[in-house]
Amino acid sequence: MGIAILYEHPETDELGIRMTAKEMGLDLTYIPFHKIAVSISNGGYSFRSQKKNYFKTIDSVNAVLNRTQSKNRRLYAASFLEAIGKYVINPLQVESLCFSKFRTLVEFWKQGIKIPKTIFIPCDSHYTTSKGRTIHNEEKIADLITNNLGERNIVLKPDAGTHGYNIMLVNDRNELVKILDETEPSIINPVGFVAQEFVKKWFYDLRIIVFKERGTPPHCHPKALARAGFKDFRTNTYLGNMVFGINLPLEVQKAAIQSSKAIGGNSETWLLALDAMFNIGEEESVDDIYIKDQLEKLVIPFDAVKKVKKDDKKYENFAVWNENLESAYQHYKDTEAYENVRTIIEESTEKEKNSILFHEANSCPEFWEQTRIFTEMNLAIQLLKCAKSVEGWSIYQRVRENKYE
Repeated sequence: MGIAILYEHPETDELGIRMTAKEMGLDLTYIPFHKIAVSISNGGYSFRSQKKNYFKTIDSVNAVLNRTQSKNRRLYAASFLEAIGKYVINPLQVESLCFSKFRTLVEFWKQGIKIPKTIFIPCDSHYTTSKGRTIHNEEKIADLITNNLGERNIVLKPDAGTHGYNIMLVNDRNELVKILDETEPSIINPVGFVAQEFVKKWFYDLRIIVFKERGTPPHCHPKALARAGFKDFRTNTYLGNMVFGINLPLEVQKAAIQSSKAIGGNSETWLLALDAMFNIGEEESVDDIYIKDQLEKLVIPFDAVKKVKKDDKKYENFAVWNENLESAYQHYKDTEAYENVRTIIEESTEKEKNSILFHEANSCPEFWEQTRIFTEMNLAIQLLKCAKSVEGWSIYQRVRENKYE
């Protein structure tokens, strides 16, 4: 039995996984999850595109890296693959929890892990009845939120969102009602609203990698990706902020392992990227003006990185593009300003290590263009090791007939 990777379209992460598998001498089978038909019946199943039946391909593997970009499609893929006895990384249990920010936080909370105060309102802001009448719930939802969190500095976010999309900082009740009125149910906000207290995390937050292979305890990688800047209260780099690599205090590593256990449960193997921040409040150790000055000095080298990242040549010659990316990042990391900001973040992390809050778990983290370089860990290697650890092991005892559709 072998290992497969499943995705819709190959982005840099998937290209990196395939290149890494080749370097490791692993035969990585490809399974498409776009423009295919998954058919199930009492006679068996089929998995077909217009031109090919992938049954034999799927039958030849036992462990599958689930790299579909859509959270919802990952759930469908994991559900089907586990039903036919494949071990999926990450498993359906993990995907289901990571799909929802609120479900993730519930699991953290159950285990006593520190989280931001969070409210879930299982109600849409407005809807139309069968008789054509529009029911408005904006005011009542706003009351439920403000009664619990106050009327200022409320973070409103979609339950299944990603990349910081539609995460908004609300400054007063009038603004809250307006945002609620403009929000429609969608794939990233299926029903209701998630609201959180605004945590004064200063100018950075962390992405921490925790993984578990079958037969071994979870392990937290000792270096984390710090996303930093004053461009937006959301430190996501898609919104203009920068990235740094920092060493994690042992206390933070232990807290991250405990958080990963809350999501991984009894699963044999998993790999998670945990998002965390420190409730620093007014305890800032360095003047913001100095930090902003240092970040400004990083604009030009960081723009050079972004230029490489946008280069479509990565689809023509990935290896060459990757060398260009690493070179651009190295120039950025070699600057004095980078080291100054990195040191400030690392010292702050050490000082505030007991005030860490975990607020999200990512089951399919993007890693090749940032996390790999700044944490000095190629997640592709660890994903493949996780898959190898369950390669010859089935989560179900499969009983099959010889007839398939």
